[in-house]
Amino acid sequence: MKNRNKHIKERSMNRMMKMLCAAVLILQSAAFVSCNDKLDEDPDSRWIKIDTSSKVAELLTSGYPKAVPAVICELMGDNLVDDNVVVPATRNDAFSLFHEEAYKWEDITSYSSGEDDTPLEIWDKYYFGIATANHAIEAMREMSSDPANDARIAHSWGEAHIMRAYFHFLLVNVFAEAYKDETQSMQDWGIPYVTTVEDVVKINYADPQYRKRVAEVYQLIEKDINEGINLIDDSKYKVPAYHFNRNAAYAFAARFYLFKRDYAKCKYYADLALGANPATSLRKWASMSANTINTLLNDYNDEKAACNYLLLTTYSLQDRMLSACRYAINTGKSNVPAVHAKTGEAASVNVASTISLLYEGGGPNWSSRLPAFDGKIYRWGAGSEYGSWLFRVYEYFEYTNKIAGIGYVHIIYQPFTADETLLCRAEAKLYLGDKAGAIQDLEAWTNSKQVTATLTQAKIDNKYSGTPATNAFVNDMHPQQMSSEFPVLDDAGRHILDCILHFRRIETHFEGMRWFDIKRYGITVTHVYRGPTDDKITYDRLEWNDPRRVVQIPYNAIDAGYPSSNRDNGTTQSMSYQMPSSYTVANN
Repeated sequence: MKNRNKHIKERSMNRMMKMLCAAVLILQSAAFVSCNDKLDEDPDSRWIKIDTSSKVAELLTSGYPKAVPAVICELMGDNLVDDNVVVPATRNDAFSLFHEEAYKWEDITSYSSGEDDTPLEIWDKYYFGIATANHAIEAMREMSSDPANDARIAHSWGEAHIMRAYFHFLLVNVFAEAYKDETQSMQDWGIPYVTTVEDVVKINYADPQYRKRVAEVYQLIEKDINEGINLIDDSKYKVPAYHFNRNAAYAFAARFYLFKRDYAKCKYYADLALGANPATSLRKWASMSANTINTLLNDYNDEKAACNYLLLTTYSLQDRMLSACRYAINTGKSNVPAVHAKTGEAASVNVASTISLLYEGGGPNWSSRLPAFDGKIYRWGAGSEYGSWLFRVYEYFEYTNKIAGIGYVHIIYQPFTADETLLCRAEAKLYLGDKAGAIQDLEAWTNSKQVTATLTQAKIDNKYSGTPATNAFVNDMHPQQMSSEFPVLDDAGRHILDCILHFRRIETHFEGMRWFDIKRYGITVTHVYRGPTDDKITYDRLEWNDPRRVVQIPYNAIDAGYPSSNRDNGTTQSMSYQMPSSYTVANN
């Protein structure tokens, strides 16, 4: 097992919650340029009025959230297994109490304000980003009668609308049901879609102008995308990869339309992002230095790499969660005697090997490990008995006091990349009837991972044949049960879809994207777990229509009167909850 220095993390109360009712803006310098600069924040601040194009741009820079729902989504999905089950002698605690709640699909409540990776962090920081975008939009309206056609601020007008669209898109996919279709999704409660500056302490978010159904949220996201996407000008950014540059905006639009199942528009925007020769923009694994984990990490997070459409610097403890050796990418175990979490029914349950599914189990045109991963997988224990992880989730540590060994933990995530966008396009091509084109994109993805063998329909059929009961690479999907409008695929198409979902699972693991695929395809997930003091092993299944697929909104918001999520079938209550409404402005 690799030795890792453990640092005590020093975190203050969430700054934006302290300034909840701020009536003015704060200027803060926080340039993210080099590896070290990404972690530096200038604490100096001063009051400022947003009345110039440069100040609007700085304000928008401050709105990018320093959080992602990756930890929650990975725990709820099927990439991680419980080491306490697959390694019988292990009796590890979860790294944080809320991790166990997420793995059991319970309401997540065992965390404190300011703790990383929690539902509250996601809820607050993304609504903070939305509030920032709204303030920038209002400022631009005061500066111009036609901001979209004003050369001074048109670019920022576009960025603000794309930011607002994406932040709502992420929130609705975490805290609400997956999009099904216009009819079904008008029955599912979504989230508040906020488009105005909040200037009062309490807002009634039960008002229909805020709280929306899932279909309504998607309509408003699409409206914001259309308003902003053609206005993005990369030349306005100092470091485009840390903003919604044009390719990042196109990639977001492609993913949005994929989830909405408008496959023609998905392909249209993916084509714009990828260009005529996608191979030139895919990640260059062959040229990445494996000398040390830090050189690998710097290559992977290179803001100049064509594949990195958008980078997000976050406060996250995902690396430490994996090193705690409770929930891990690990081997499976067959015929585990367990009892059902609710009924107490005894059963013999199989735990799938996620090491095989993600790292070692081969693919349709490679036999074992992806060549790109050679020398880049780190293992806990001599035989990986406590799990494995790819270098990409390794943390940066920003010291605030080196002598005391305290500071902030950062992980850089890639919300949009060329490689993931290519897989969006492959899925769109499949549903547009272009199986050959889908396979061509899938082969390009494997080529970028240093696979030299060709990819054919026959090889895909061979890898993804059988049923979920006989083949762990075949997904137990229920899309037609979710919506009668979901296209039906023939056997060959279904095999290609399983291949796409497999490649997406590999490409986006640690990012939490697998959870969104589980939700939108109604994929059944089984979790088998054993607490550190338990003798019995428990199992539970999350079916396609289980309301626990919706992450409960933060308990703080519920306590303040906000209605709970669809986990309780969407019961309506009166609500009054103050969204974060403070703003910081940063240079970048």
